[in-house]
Amino acid sequence: MDEDLWQQMIDVNLSGVWKSAKAAVPHLDSGASIVLTSSVAGLKAYSHTGHYVAAKHGEVGLMRSFAVELGPRNLRVNSVHPTHLNTPLLINDKTFRLFQPDLESPGPDDLAPICQSFHILPIPWVTAEDISNAVLFPASDESRYITGVALPVDAGSCLK
Repeated sequence: MDEDLWQQMIDVNLSGVWKSAKAAVPHLDSGASIVLTSSVAGLKAYSHTGHYVAAKHGEVGLMRSFAVELGPRNLRVNSVHPTHLNTPLLINDKTFRLFQPDLESPGPDDLAPICQSFHILPIPWVTAEDISNAVLFPASDESRYITGVALPVDAGSCLK
């Protein structure tokens, strides 16, 4: 991997999170919640994606630091960690060819078993709605005493 690719990943996925939180925090009232969206790559390592894994692990560190720093203001900070997500970022021809280079015209049905192999539960990927639902609880008043938590939405991927 070249240095520019590394830096771009850190700039967007780590520095961008820090800058966004820094801009938002002064406008939050007591009892507010910040929920960062990370990845299972923030909780475990994967080969050939060190730049992404490092950025997402760094995001977990930021979340925990923010939770400690902002707790005295009664602000909560947590993160959610999706596995493979059924969006165009994953479901596209480039990804199909990356994971099934020997197939003439790979598609979602060819990618699904590979993604499924990462999980305990029998699904290849989660949906944006699954992630939205997971964000709702730590963002709600029902979780008013929960802070510094990394919540996997991963079909058991972190258990493998």
